[in-house]
Amino acid sequence: MIQSHDQAAVLIFAHGSRVEEANAGVHDLAQEVERTGPYGYVRAAFLELAVPDLATAIHEAAEAGFHRVVVIPYFLTLGLHLRRDLPSLVQAERQKFPDLEIVVGQPLEGHPLMASILLERIKDAAG
Repeated sequence: MIQSHDQAAVLIFAHGSRVEEANAGVHDLAQEVERTGPYGYVRAAFLELAVPDLATAIHEAAEAGFHRVVVIPYFLTLGLHLRRDLPSLVQAERQKFPDLEIVVGQPLEGHPLMASILLERIKDAAG
């Protein structure tokens, strides 16, 4: 049964990997964000090599009754995939679902906590 949702569906959009544990990590992250945050629908979506792809994930959110989808790139930098591939994929889905608002957030690059996360990893590795 399709229900109307005022809140946005959130898709954590990652590259995808042939290493299934890497893909599982993105699915686990989506579950953690859903469990700890205010959003009741958070799913992983992938550019390639894993499922669901972005088109499928957007379709599933629309079928679940959401009117707004927020795509958060789980990429470190604003490289070719985010400059070329993601806008093209989103545009295609906007044409398929003209009544669905699709918003794309920023990648991890430039986030103010990135340096502190790296410093923590360095500290852990250096002992």
